[in-house]
Amino acid sequence: METRRFAFLAVLAVIVFFGYQAWQKEYGPGAQGAGSQQANYGRQASMSSSSASTVSQTPLAAPALPSEERPSAIASASSRYVSVRTNTLHVRINLLGGGLQRVVLEKYSVSETNPSKKLVFVNGSSAGPRRPFLVFHQGFSGVKTPVTSPDTVYTAAKSRYVLAPKQKVLEVPLTYENPAGYTVHAIYRFHRGSYAVDLIQTIANHTRHPLQAGPYEIWLRNDVQVGEPHKFAESFFGVGVYEQKGNGTNYGFKKIGLGHLKKNPFSAKQAGGWLAMLQQYFIAVTIPKPGQEVSFSAKQFSSGLLQTQVRGGIAEIKPGANFKFDSTLYIGPKLQGRMDAVAPGLGLTEDYGLLTPVAKPLFWVLSEFHKFSGNWGVAIILLTLLVRGAFFKLSESQYRSMAKMRKFGPRIKELRERFADDKERLNKAMMELYKKEGFNPLAGCWPLVLQFPVFIALYWVLIESVELRDAPFIFWLKDLSSPDPYYVLPVLYGITMWIQQRLSGQTATMDPTQQKLMSVMPIGLAGFFSFFPSGLVLYYVVSNTFTIAQQWVITRRLEKEGLAHR
Repeated sequence: METRRFAFLAVLAVIVFFGYQAWQKEYGPGAQGAGSQQANYGRQASMSSSSASTVSQTPLAAPALPSEERPSAIASASSRYVSVRTNTLHVRINLLGGGLQRVVLEKYSVSETNPSKKLVFVNGSSAGPRRPFLVFHQGFSGVKTPVTSPDTVYTAAKSRYVLAPKQKVLEVPLTYENPAGYTVHAIYRFHRGSYAVDLIQTIANHTRHPLQAGPYEIWLRNDVQVGEPHKFAESFFGVGVYEQKGNGTNYGFKKIGLGHLKKNPFSAKQAGGWLAMLQQYFIAVTIPKPGQEVSFSAKQFSSGLLQTQVRGGIAEIKPGANFKFDSTLYIGPKLQGRMDAVAPGLGLTEDYGLLTPVAKPLFWVLSEFHKFSGNWGVAIILLTLLVRGAFFKLSESQYRSMAKMRKFGPRIKELRERFADDKERLNKAMMELYKKEGFNPLAGCWPLVLQFPVFIALYWVLIESVELRDAPFIFWLKDLSSPDPYYVLPVLYGITMWIQQRLSGQTATMDPTQQKLMSVMPIGLAGFFSFFPSGLVLYYVVSNTFTIAQQWVITRRLEKEGLAHR
């Protein structure tokens, strides 16, 4: 009875957990209306000018964000672009302001239903109310007047740059010659096989007077995620900052949700670290060169637009001198186990929540099986067999405890009837029985307790790992991070659960009400699992199949001991 009650509570906990995730997605603090965002871009841009100047101790003549955020203005500026293509990125640089207008991730598709269309991550020309909008701006602010603005017209030597087959680095230089006598350079440096883009901002003072200037780098987006995030789970969507602790070299990772930023804008002044736009699979990060004093800020406007900004301190550039500001932009997927190589602490964006200590080793084992098999579905099967094999002895203990509970069920019932009015004597008599016969009724609960964190951790691995996005298994299963389109795996899960119930003999000793509940549970959970990633359901189908075989083996052993249920 205790084991059945615990199993029921465990299933209920799973349902409540995922129900809460679904509620958060629809009604939680991150759910913002975006119907009026695109119409408010022009008004919002002017509001951004004041916020752009608040992060420096010196008042800056910071430019407003560009009018190109207005869809009508984008079309008129369509001839001012530089195209850059590498083996991972297809980038469109806007010469009006020198920012990134469009970035296509060449190795990722829009969705499993549209595999030939590549994913547009940075998109500054979105016009629909529920279409993703994300754009990057860079430049220099001044004290009294802007040094550059988003309307500054840069020039480039070519309109198209392509990374050659054996070329490792591709540089795209932009230049702005100001009539007052200073020159601004912005060099985007792309690397083969990488989503990291170096940005070198330089200003040369050719005048006879000192020039004061400070670099800025801004990401601006709406609250619509790029791609197709999982429909049943609410992964984090907002800002991540690698923040310096005190004046030392210690840093800590902090996530700030969209709803919080509306009321509490973030700002910090530090040396190093990074500031990121985070979503389920992809991130846009600004990483200043370590040791440079910078100011970070992030805020969300009333329309839902989210802005992050990294600003260097104001420098006084003497006549004939240059000033340079180095940073790196990471624009792309959260590649598990590879982010810390881009910048210290960036691996913390691989967000598995509280169960990260369990999830990261699981993903490592899963990736090793993938290297061996070349198929993520096969890797999940091998991981399942490994996990179930590790729990074999615990499962055997569980079945042995259940068998003894059935064997001594009449004696337990007799004790409960005899001491119905004396709980203390009943508990003492029960403990004496357990000790004499050598079994623990709670032993059957431990496998469930230990497997539950593995189940939740694997769920987050499948939800958060971009490697499993669009990863095919067999035939109809083209994306293990999405639900089974034909519900084959959920049906198999329900069937294997029903067989498992019958083999265990749990329903035989239940009252009619419990029997009806348990008979309906496989159907209910099969329907529930139809919303889950197919990779997770595959894990449980294989787990149930292994359990059926395991029950058969253990039952044969228990029969020899006279404990098997008949």
